[in-house]
Amino acid sequence: MKISEIFKNKDKTFSFEFFPPRTDKGVNNLIDTVTALKENNPDFVSVTYGAMGTTRDTTLNIIDIIQNKLHLSAMSHLTCVGSTSDQIQIILKKLRSMNIENIMALRGDPPKGSSEFVYTPGGFKYGSDLIKMINTTGNFCIGAAGYPEGHIESDSLNNDLNFLKLKQDNGADFIVTQLFLDNSYYYKFREFAEAKGVKLRLIPGVMPVTNIEQINKFSELCGCTIPDGLKLRLEQVKNEPESIRKIGIEHAINQGKDLLKNGAPGLHFYTLNKSSATQEIFKALI
Repeated sequence: MKISEIFKNKDKTFSFEFFPPRTDKGVNNLIDTVTALKENNPDFVSVTYGAMGTTRDTTLNIIDIIQNKLHLSAMSHLTCVGSTSDQIQIILKKLRSMNIENIMALRGDPPKGSSEFVYTPGGFKYGSDLIKMINTTGNFCIGAAGYPEGHIESDSLNNDLNFLKLKQDNGADFIVTQLFLDNSYYYKFREFAEAKGVKLRLIPGVMPVTNIEQINKFSELCGCTIPDGLKLRLEQVKNEPESIRKIGIEHAINQGKDLLKNGAPGLHFYTLNKSSATQEIFKALI
């Protein structure tokens, strides 16, 4: 089912995101994780996308299983990285053959070891361009990314919001935000986006902190601010993995409750391919 159709019957949606493992064992473990989380009846499930090679193929394989064997509404990520327009059309055709109706259209991250996005001749420079092309092919519901603290490469939040509006104008059906740990950024982002004329659902992305090194890496990669209070609490137990996990889950639960109380149209959980932390958070919220 198209996610846009789900929206017609639900004011709030709850969804999970996974990434494609690099080994067959990892894929099997992920399918077990998705199966475990299925009992929560997520409105849709998404899988991130590798630009080339086995990671991309693994994404398509996992999406096929989720959609056609687990019978969940699946959304495949698709990026501009390493692909021409013609190559992307081939991928779209394959997704259609698997009954996939939902795509998260993104520019994509710079290649590993590089700080800059590399344009592929014959491809697209921006996520908004990819959205426009997918929209012209018809028959897909298109998700796009939003950045409550501004994209790390953007010179200003205002300019970033101009691109968000362009994504809407080019055919995006909804927005899922990058992770954030301080809800005030989401509320300001929502306010400024509405002032720009963005009328799409802005679904907040939530990720539990279960590993200090991991969250520091995410903070560096995407510019996510770690609140001082949370940082202090984590530092105090930095050698106690279970305490870190407990604090992270507690923070995510409080974050989710506050977001839902203040009008967020649901939550999108970045699961990191683990079911237990997501299960705890989800059950505390629903």
